[in-house]
Amino acid sequence: MPARHDLDSERELWDAFAESTKDKVFDAEPVFRWTQYVGHGPGPDLLGAPATALELGCGTGRALAHLAQRGVRATGVDLSPVMVAHTSERWGPLGARFVCADALEYLRSTTETYDAVYSIFGAVWFADPARLLPLIAERLNPGGVLAFSHPPAIPGAYGPQGMYKGGFAGRALYTYRYSYTPRKWGNLLRRAGFQDIDVHVLAAPERDHIGTLIARATTPQTAR
Repeated sequence: MPARHDLDSERELWDAFAESTKDKVFDAEPVFRWTQYVGHGPGPDLLGAPATALELGCGTGRALAHLAQRGVRATGVDLSPVMVAHTSERWGPLGARFVCADALEYLRSTTETYDAVYSIFGAVWFADPARLLPLIAERLNPGGVLAFSHPPAIPGAYGPQGMYKGGFAGRALYTYRYSYTPRKWGNLLRRAGFQDIDVHVLAAPERDHIGTLIARATTPQTAR
């Protein structure tokens, strides 16, 4: 049975997250990293040298602000109006643009195209890839890059994984995250029309700590 997303409930969940991470917006500087560990893993060069970039589930906006500082025309999409208000105030003056929308709905409705689309523990982890990846492919320019990262799947636990906000008490606010093996992600990307696919788990800097799944793929150089 497919996961049943309640966008109102999910929006409330991410609004709460926005308030809990407010200091990372207003009291921090732009930074771009793919992993959960400071100074570990690749940087924005994984995207190539895009003139335009779209971040899906942009959260605190720090990665998007980093790209904007480098001259990239950067757009971020986030479901939380609270988060978008914070990031627009903080990073808008750098040239970053933030849109409050569900990632799937934004990709269906926009006519804009991008040189790179990416997600760092963001919407690619929280949306059905069978629906999301083909929409991303449609919005990428020929030869465009899709890259994303999130924690690797727990062995034996694949597909949509339910997640409650704040433990197991209080109002039932929940979302789903989608976890797959690197091989499965590769198949999903290939099915959506991507090529030059690389999906792997980067080991954590300390032994036996949680690694990071990192994926990169491109669209064909010629328009379909």
